[in-house]
Amino acid sequence: MASHHGVVAHLLPQAYKRMVAEWLEEDCPSFDYGGFVVGEKLAEATLLGKSAGMLAGVPFFDEVFRQLDCSVEWHIKEGESFEPITKCASVRGPVRKILLGERVALNILARCSGIATKSSRLLRLLRAAGYENILAGTRKTTPGFRLVEKYGMLIGGCDPHRHDLSTMTMLKDNHIWSAGGSIAAAVAAARAAGGFSVKIEVECQSVAEAHAAVGAGADVVMLDNFAAVDVPGVVKELRDRWEGQRAFFIEVSGGLTEENLAGWGGGGVDVISTSSIHQGVAHVDFSLKLLH
Repeated sequence: MASHHGVVAHLLPQAYKRMVAEWLEEDCPSFDYGGFVVGEKLAEATLLGKSAGMLAGVPFFDEVFRQLDCSVEWHIKEGESFEPITKCASVRGPVRKILLGERVALNILARCSGIATKSSRLLRLLRAAGYENILAGTRKTTPGFRLVEKYGMLIGGCDPHRHDLSTMTMLKDNHIWSAGGSIAAAVAAARAAGGFSVKIEVECQSVAEAHAAVGAGADVVMLDNFAAVDVPGVVKELRDRWEGQRAFFIEVSGGLTEENLAGWGGGGVDVISTSSIHQGVAHVDFSLKLLH
């Protein structure tokens, strides 16, 4: 996982600071009436973790308060799991500005930590079931919030998968149909456009399509919504048929949950991708309380 090799926050583009500024502007587009009431006296607030989870989203939280001339002191590390009620951080600065950033910062932290918590838990369960390779998210993220959600997956130990349409070419059924139904033609067109540096993945609904994708030169073959019981046989067939001829990854996607993951432990799959680690996940509950 990324955190074993460096600081995950160092991956973030400078654009995240602009995103934080936009979120603050969204929350206070005009007059700050509550801020007028409390004024600018210096204050300190405690960030409390009120439900069990893994802390994630620290650089976004920090940037909210940096832009508001406040300081943050963390008492636990990002990626650390905690039980309620835990004193996670202290925020210091003008009381008006602490309250101005409060809701934006908490929303980011709750969502990002929820994704990290779910990612970590599902990965741990898969490891216990015998699966040793990559668990990835998907591109089914919230518009405008993708960076935070992908960051949460990384903190939780998972692969964020492609970040956008420019990161990797994924040819799904609609692409194939629009290219005349030919996987080979679609892969050739994608390779001509993206060149050698952009990987190509083909979503396959059948074993025949998977063979066609490998034969066409796809870098990744996705077995979409295949039954877990069928996957080991399909993987073996593909490996045996193309051994020594083609190098490719096999990804399985669709339907993985905590309840059915026992069947996904083996089978030689390189990547299991699922939106369940970032869609509809429970948020981690935090609150920010002023000392008084």
